[in-house]
Amino acid sequence: MSDTTSARAPAGHGRIGKYDVIRKIGDGATASVYLARDPFANREVAIKVVNSAALRDAASAKVTHHLFLTEASLAGKLVHPHIVEIYDAVVDEEQAYIVMEFVGGGTLQRFTRGDNLLALGDVIEIVYKCSRALDFATQHGVIHRDIKPANILIKGDTDIKISDFGAAAMLTTTRTVVDGIGTPAYMSPEQHLNRKLTLQTDIYALGVVMFQLLTGRMPFQADNIAALSYQVLNAPRPLPSEYRRDVPSEIDVIVRRAIERDPAVRYQTWQQFSDDLAMVASGGAPLPKHGVLETEKFNALRNLAFFRSFTDVELWEVLRFSEWLAAGAGQTMVREGDPGNFFCILVSGEVRVARRKRLLTTLTGGECFGEMAYLAGENKPRVADVVAASEVRLIKIPIAALERASEICRLNFDRAFLRVLVERLTLANSRLTGT
Repeated sequence: MSDTTSARAPAGHGRIGKYDVIRKIGDGATASVYLARDPFANREVAIKVVNSAALRDAASAKVTHHLFLTEASLAGKLVHPHIVEIYDAVVDEEQAYIVMEFVGGGTLQRFTRGDNLLALGDVIEIVYKCSRALDFATQHGVIHRDIKPANILIKGDTDIKISDFGAAAMLTTTRTVVDGIGTPAYMSPEQHLNRKLTLQTDIYALGVVMFQLLTGRMPFQADNIAALSYQVLNAPRPLPSEYRRDVPSEIDVIVRRAIERDPAVRYQTWQQFSDDLAMVASGGAPLPKHGVLETEKFNALRNLAFFRSFTDVELWEVLRFSEWLAAGAGQTMVREGDPGNFFCILVSGEVRVARRKRLLTTLTGGECFGEMAYLAGENKPRVADVVAASEVRLIKIPIAALERASEICRLNFDRAFLRVLVERLTLANSRLTGT
């Protein structure tokens, strides 16, 4: 490998392919990671460069090559707000490297110490986002196989990105899966027994991560891999509340089910896992937290009929550009004659729509109002008043924000509005005809 492409280039000098190296940011057994700049896309990227020695070593070359090809094959496929995106991959006689999204906040590893634990609400938020991202990966035929805090990057308080899919098992490919890959402390009983893997392998590992984030310790600890494997396969499952008193029983139940020894008793789907986390997040007593708890909001969107054609990716996008509001009975949210620069979707409660004081209709949770501001053009005068008939929760979406959204997100809004218009026309027609 020449100096111009070498992974050993000094910080701030040299290049890896077309990318300008800024500095080295990590070293592993088989690869080094560099922060670099993509001059064409004008963004910072992380580049994982496979060590040439690992590719030459007869004992490790086959596994290293397999892991590289597995991760490289995901370039452009797992595009999700909570998965590190892979932009590019190059392999030739001189070098092998993968170019990916750069996330500068470090990993969850620092929050696994007993003296630096996250608030309970933040743990729920992080694990919920992980569960949705891994569900997305599963839908694309991918099992991660190496979920652990070191492979979960964090931005801000609770925004996460899952990384390092090199160990992934591809459910839709004929490529041979290398057995025995994973980190023993997070490996499911099936992995320890080299049995067929399913999505429940990742569910187990995420359950272990959740236990560790809550308590600062692992559910099973041993001096060697054989002893650890014995505990994973035979020992009773501990509860987080045994090591952290403020953990409520509802969280104990979730962790216990996620790390069950028998896959038949463990969560069967990511949906079940996510729903239980969301239920805890929206439960009676609010959980202590430092960040903004988005779990309840995201789950509310997912359960509204308006958003039934949206994927998780688009729902996270909506969550980013929408505003969540609460209003009391009698409060006016849209006034006739005012310029229209937003529309709303009711999450819960009831509103009355009236024109010149004459009641036109009543709307309930899951329905929208003010959408003509988007369909007919921004700042057109409102044609009706919308007043809360009870306490309501609603999502306010500025027209300008939606116009900056991704094309697929806007397309899904168009489809949803078309359904709404058809339903309203059908209802109006049935009233006119008396059917």
